[in-house]
Amino acid sequence: MEELLSTFVRSIFVDNMIFAYYLGMCSFLAVSKNVKTAIGLGMAVTFILTCTLPINYMLETYVLKDGALSWLGPQFADVNLSFLSLIIFIAVIASFTQLVEMAVEKFAPALYASLGIFLPLIAVNCAILGGSLFMQQKAFPNIEVATVYGLGSGVGWMLAIVGMAAVREKLAYSDVPKPLKGLGITFIITALMGMAFMCFSGVKI
Repeated sequence: MEELLSTFVRSIFVDNMIFAYYLGMCSFLAVSKNVKTAIGLGMAVTFILTCTLPINYMLETYVLKDGALSWLGPQFADVNLSFLSLIIFIAVIASFTQLVEMAVEKFAPALYASLGIFLPLIAVNCAILGGSLFMQQKAFPNIEVATVYGLGSGVGWMLAIVGMAAVREKLAYSDVPKPLKGLGITFIITALMGMAFMCFSGVKI
């Protein structure tokens, strides 16, 4: 339980996909103009990360890595399909993205219209693929930890984009110098928020 809690908190604050690794910046900058839209995209990203990470963990553990197919018999003990991991991970992510896109279009057409092209682009969101690659790199001991890491990474990404959207909504009524309006001030705020999140890296969890 302690390991699960530690993984969850670290994935949100210490290993935040946006402020620690700057992954998923394209959607982060483009959709963080409105809090409601940012919450919708954040929830979609969180759902896809939470669903795809355990699936990719199972595929990595029992199919892809060196010796993973030994459960089929001793003749498969030397099989190494790790070169297929990137393709398999992307295929799983793209499948879930299509399901989310269909669900949002059916049940929340207004959100679907506001997200536009950025909803199907979740399939190539580097934060989601980064979650699976970090899972592979960190070699989690079981599927529960991998699932919690996916959930925490999604929550951290949603926290970042919703926070940025809230700030940008306030900036609409602020006297921002003309050369800094738009992406200029957004990059500055992202850097400042990233520096704030760096404070969590020294916390022992």
